[in-house]
Amino acid sequence: MGTHEKRDAARQRFDVADAAPLLLDARGVVTSWTRDAQRLLAYPAAEVVGTEVTGLLSAEDATRVPELAARCRRDGGWAGLLTARRKDGQPVRVMVRVTPAMEPGGAPHWLVLLSDVSGARGWDMSRAVLEQMVTDSPVGIAIVDTDLRCVWSNAALERYGGGSPRERLGRRLAEIQPGIDFGGIETQMRRVLETGRPVVGYEHVGQVRSAPHRETAHMMSFTRLDDDQGHPMGVYYTVVDITDRHRARQRLALLDRAGEQIGRSLDIVRTAQELADVAVQDFADFVSVDLLESVLRGAEPEQPGDTDRVPLRRAGQQSVNPGVPESVVGIGEVATYFAGSPPIRCLTTGRSWREARLDPLAREWATDIPDGRAATFLDLGLHSVLIVPVSARGVTMGVTTFFRGHRQDPFDEDDLSLAEDLVSRAAVCVDNARRYTRERDAALVLQRSLLPQRLPEQAAVEVAACYRPADELTGLGGDWYDLIPLSGARVALVVGEVPGHGIDAAAAMGRLRTAVRTLAALDLPPEEVLAHLDDLVARTADEEGLPLADTTAGGAESVGSGCLYVVYDPVAGQCAMAAAGHPAPAVVLPDGAVSFVDLPQGPPLGVGGAPFEAVELSLAEGSTLALHTDGLLAHAYDNGTADADRGRLRRALERYGSSLDQACRTVIDALVPARPHDDVALLLARTRLLGTDRVADWELPPDPAAVSDARKDAARQLDEWGLEELAFTTELVVSELVTNAIRHAEGPIRLRLIRNRTLICEVSDGSATAPHLRHPRVTDEGGRGLLLVSQFSQRWGTRFVPGGKVIWAEQSLTEPPV
Repeated sequence: MGTHEKRDAARQRFDVADAAPLLLDARGVVTSWTRDAQRLLAYPAAEVVGTEVTGLLSAEDATRVPELAARCRRDGGWAGLLTARRKDGQPVRVMVRVTPAMEPGGAPHWLVLLSDVSGARGWDMSRAVLEQMVTDSPVGIAIVDTDLRCVWSNAALERYGGGSPRERLGRRLAEIQPGIDFGGIETQMRRVLETGRPVVGYEHVGQVRSAPHRETAHMMSFTRLDDDQGHPMGVYYTVVDITDRHRARQRLALLDRAGEQIGRSLDIVRTAQELADVAVQDFADFVSVDLLESVLRGAEPEQPGDTDRVPLRRAGQQSVNPGVPESVVGIGEVATYFAGSPPIRCLTTGRSWREARLDPLAREWATDIPDGRAATFLDLGLHSVLIVPVSARGVTMGVTTFFRGHRQDPFDEDDLSLAEDLVSRAAVCVDNARRYTRERDAALVLQRSLLPQRLPEQAAVEVAACYRPADELTGLGGDWYDLIPLSGARVALVVGEVPGHGIDAAAAMGRLRTAVRTLAALDLPPEEVLAHLDDLVARTADEEGLPLADTTAGGAESVGSGCLYVVYDPVAGQCAMAAAGHPAPAVVLPDGAVSFVDLPQGPPLGVGGAPFEAVELSLAEGSTLALHTDGLLAHAYDNGTADADRGRLRRALERYGSSLDQACRTVIDALVPARPHDDVALLLARTRLLGTDRVADWELPPDPAAVSDARKDAARQLDEWGLEELAFTTELVVSELVTNAIRHAEGPIRLRLIRNRTLICEVSDGSATAPHLRHPRVTDEGGRGLLLVSQFSQRWGTRFVPGGKVIWAEQSLTEPPV
């Protein structure tokens, strides 16, 4: 038997295994009927033999018999699907094969084989058609046995490498495709063999023999094959190349990550680093972001010429290798590139550049590399590059360079398009950060210029102050602090905050601070200072036609501001304070105990409400007042209560040592993050007392003769203090002030000398009438007293106290008297 005969015999055995045969004569009359035919159609032989075969078919198919008979005579047979009719009238879909059955010397007959396909698994076609489907399918198909060795594969599987179907026979996947994740694939095959449940849509990403230098993706499905007894024979699987779909999905995922991770702050360097971090994930092996120095300063980018040695700075870089060994420039270092090099061309032209295969012996384009770190691309392990300018709003601010080293596939045009999309998104964030940096730096300069550059020297308190601006997301606020020397060696301690952020808030803070200093010069009590300040803020908002609740525009920025005003007298050891919508200060006693002043809270400035109230308390020498804005306690780990916030501040204050400067930094660092959401100002003031050795006072009778005694007492006191050179001017000041009090005032009169950084002369009386400086004519007999005092004093003034007033004059202890 020849090869073709063996193949036909095998095919015949395959087709007739379960067929029901019957015999027809040349006219189409049934001449022989079998038990299988009777079992299939339920007709006994006696009812069928001698009848035409058309009686066994449906009416539609019965009309086709003459045509099919002609084809059988012409082609020597026929095979196809027909619908037969059982004895009970039910249709039966059957596969029919008609072949000639010639008997020696007999009349021609036709052998008809009927196979019921109504319960078959969709095999409504011949084996030849099915073989054609799987063999010529564009989908890779293979069958492995229970040992996972290949027993059949189609030609389509060849394009993935691993050889022809004949070369695959008897080999396992590890031998056919070395280097792929055959373990994961074979695990799926074994699971299918064990459970019988198919696996659909298994994705494999890796390298195959047909593309050893490129990552590919394939989708595989696995189905178990069983024999007639239901025993596993092997696994049938299909392979489809989905590399393009996989790469498109990767690109979308990368852009999604970029949208989530880039631009989360308004910090230029952080944004550049976020770009490098995102790009290294599933795209490049080494990424560097170099920006112009002017951009990092927040200024407008300087556009260099093509021949310039452009000073860029490394703002961000990342690598798949720990420590970024590919980098020859560190973060923050200058990266200067050769004129005409690809990075400079991209920077000057604004166009991207791609090199699929770098010359491995070419040197890195950067020059002036420190520490001898220059190297070739081969040394750095890099083989493909993309350079994309960082451009936004028509301005180029730097370049981003993408390298591949571990990934064997070079960058292609699709990769370049993706990189440009990625960098363009980041460039907008970089430009936003640059613009914000410029604005924030301007606001910070304004803020710091409006804050005290140096607290004035005085003897009442030892002071230290700290200010920490808000982070870049919320912007600079309007917190401030101040120390204002007052008459009588007293000082005013002020802490306040303006709502809002940015330049407007800083400008409003400057206006408010100036107003406070102006009001402080009037020597008013704390509650009156705040009352005048409240009226000023409300009136300004009203003049600008803005509602008091509007804290977002112009001069109304001050509406809702908070302020704490404290006056400390080092002679009496007394402290008076009032608050307008502001936290009360803490007091650290000399023994370290911390308490909080029970201070009535007045309304914020400009919103109206109850009048301001002041409290007075005595402070032992060495006590420390801690004045702060509410930002100090606004950064708790959770939304705690006021008591919890004070508890944190108490613990921080209890830990500081003798140095107030160190204490300020310690408290701020303990309670406030490096980038707070709100400005924070903290002012610490440790009290001092001026003892009897520096203060002298006398009660004087309302008698003109007392003027002479007052001059003598003052001269004697100056002699004890070693200030004899001031005796003449001091006697003159004492004489004029005491004479003025005796002549125009009423009630008890007191004279007080205070030796501070200046010599202070005070005369108090029970009158509420303020004296006025006059400029008398030559012929006038009086009115020269205060004029003389103003001429011989450094400064002078009047302050009102309960029960009267105090007229004071100060003389410098460092300048010679006039």
